[in-house]
Parts: sequence; C-alpha cells; structure tokens
Amino acid sequence: MNSYGLAAFKAFLQSEHSEENIEFWMACEDYKATKSPLKLAVKAKKIYEDFIEKEAPKEINVDHYTKDITMKSLIEPSTATFELAQKRVLSLMEKDSFYRFQKSELYLELIK
Repeated sequence: MNSYGLAAFKAFLQSEHSEENIEFWMACEDYKATKSPLKLAVKAKKIYEDFIEKEAPKEINVDHYTKDITMKSLIEPSTATFELAQKRVLSLMEKDSFYRFQKSELYLELIK
C-alpha cells in the first residue's frame, strides 16, 4: 500500500474509531527496524503501555493468550516481541476493516 493508500485507510479507521489497529501495526514496523537493544527496550515498553496492557489508552483487541505471550517476551525484547500480536491485528484488519474500506467512498475515490 502506498503512502496515499495508507493515509486513506488510516482516515477510514479513524472514522470507525479503530485507528489503534493501524497505529499499533505502524509502531511495530518502526520497532522491528530498530537496531539498538537499548532503544528496542524503550520502544517495547511504550508499545506495550500504549496498546497491549489492560486499560491502555489505545488498547488493541487481542486475546489473553497473545497478551501473555507478548508480556513474557518483554523480559528480553527482540524484533520478534510483538510478532504474534501484530499478525493478529493485521488479520483482523484484513478480514474486517480493510474489507469495509474497499467498499467505502474514500477508497472508491482513491482508485479513480
């Protein structure tokens, strides 16, 4: 997806009050590109606090198993720390939000 498509999809998610999914996915992509172990640890903590922990300000909808696996992987953060949660969110967006986005006026205008 190009930057215009991503911006349009994000705007669509905002209109549905579910932009936390794409924000989480983008945070994970940034996280995986981080080379410094110290920065990985700092970013991992922030992503967890923002998106995963109970009552997080942008809490994503993932099951307890995924939350537990993610929390355990925070002990030694690696580029794979959020892999399972990111896959679950991507799957949710593909099957649900993106399907509706493709039928939206916003998308139809984008592809003209």
